[in-house]
Amino acid sequence: WLAFGHLLPYLELSERLAERGHSVSYVSTPRNLARLPPLRPAAAPRVDLVALPLPRVDGLPDGAESTNDISYSDRKFHWKAFDGLAAPFAEFLAAACADEATRPHWIIADCFHHWATAAALDHKVPLAMLQPTAASVAASLRPPSVQPDASVVEEQPAAAARAVPRYEREGHAALITGHGASSGGMSVIQRFILTKDRCTVAAMRSCIEWEPESFPLAETLLGKPVIPLGLLPPSVDGARRAAAQGAEHATVRWLDAQPPDSVIYVALGSEVPLREEQVRELAIGLELAGTRFLWALRKPIGADDDPLPPGFQDRTSGRGMVTTGWVPQMSILAHAAVGGFLTHCGRNSLIESLLFGHPLVMLPIYGDQGPNARQMAAKQVGLQVARNQDDGSFDRHGVSSAVRAVMVDEETRRGFVAGAAKMQAVVADTELHDRYIDEFVEHLRSCAAASAN
Repeated sequence: WLAFGHLLPYLELSERLAERGHSVSYVSTPRNLARLPPLRPAAAPRVDLVALPLPRVDGLPDGAESTNDISYSDRKFHWKAFDGLAAPFAEFLAAACADEATRPHWIIADCFHHWATAAALDHKVPLAMLQPTAASVAASLRPPSVQPDASVVEEQPAAAARAVPRYEREGHAALITGHGASSGGMSVIQRFILTKDRCTVAAMRSCIEWEPESFPLAETLLGKPVIPLGLLPPSVDGARRAAAQGAEHATVRWLDAQPPDSVIYVALGSEVPLREEQVRELAIGLELAGTRFLWALRKPIGADDDPLPPGFQDRTSGRGMVTTGWVPQMSILAHAAVGGFLTHCGRNSLIESLLFGHPLVMLPIYGDQGPNARQMAAKQVGLQVARNQDDGSFDRHGVSSAVRAVMVDEETRRGFVAGAAKMQAVVADTELHDRYIDEFVEHLRSCAAASAN
């Protein structure tokens, strides 16, 4: 999928497969490929970056190839361009399958790529559909073709279902009814169902150690074999390299002057920016909390001028830094001055943060972020900012209270640090995640052998 929250972890998967001796064609669009980090030397000879130009669509700016390049209201144009990749992908696959030397043994595609599964069927190439966590699957409103049996439903506590707030349930309902569908008239859920029904297996960026309460439900919910990939955390060498590359960035130099574990890093992703009034409440909440903070702020929806409250930066200049440009997130999270993370709970941000054992203040915005946040709250990794259950709004007092609980109050912080340390043990377990990739390869081999017979 044309979002860096998908492109980066599956580049990591490609590198891990290549380092095991497998040839990988990593297919995306030219500008997205150009913005990826350099391939690791051990993987580079076996990873072919395949560029399929994104079709031009009226309403979509030139060069707007990732979700980071467009406003949320313009996503319908992005979907239309994305669907236009069907023919170029079919041509690429046909050319690859014309020669046994280049014929792929498997296709691994994201869960919206219904046209990739159609091409795979045409050429009799098995396809593994990529999936996020089991918790996000279990929490979603189930489309008609994904019906778990009664025993599984009964195993899910009623309290867990009630914990999903109204604003999040309505957001999931919009995916089913078609709100936000492309101009071709296909909703996100329709894309998912078509991809799921045609795929051979599901490959999930998760594992039983990460979500023991949800992972066993995944196969029944999806109606497909589910192969865990592990968490695909950044490699240790890659994390160190990223941290070193950002060492001279202004944000890192500012952190160098702060005491250990004193700064909360604030970053809410690039996919769905906050509204101006939400930015103001978050800013005043950080001010009220009294803690040191480093805020990677994305320009809010509809903002022309400075979205921060008047005088905010002057009042907090001794203990806070706000930046609106690119930041070296891995360098920041690795820094000794950072003691917590205020996050939207995107999967990459969660895994990168827990790689360094940071407790969380959680402000989920969209998609699987709500299930991710509830999962982390249940594990005592952090605390969600209090929200209005009907419309999802939050205020400065909810922000301040959550930040102080995670960063200032010694007793509550101690509990969250301990919870984060338990999850750090899972994320940082290199042997565990290597084993999952090895087992994934063996699953693909055995499935291919079975289908050949």
